[in-house]
Amino acid sequence: MRQFTTGDLNKQVGDVTDAASREPVVLTKHRKPRFVLMSYDHYQRLRTGSDTRKVHRAPGMPAEHMDLFDAEIDRLARGEGYGDEP
Repeated sequence: MRQFTTGDLNKQVGDVTDAASREPVVLTKHRKPRFVLMSYDHYQRLRTGSDTRKVHRAPGMPAEHMDLFDAEIDRLARGEGYGDEP
């Protein structure tokens, strides 16, 4: 989970909200976690328990998911994806 300071929120609201649209982010104040910012859809899934995502162990992962996973591992091995996320 990414972290931002409350100062970051004031200075870079677009970056913080973009990150929160993908996954919940922690907002810190005085180096301590204070808030969690997330998309409304994510919040609704938490409230209603309607999250339909599934968890798979690697050996039992569907083939299409394994292909995506392998592609991302290759991308990270090339040094892409560290700090260059939108």
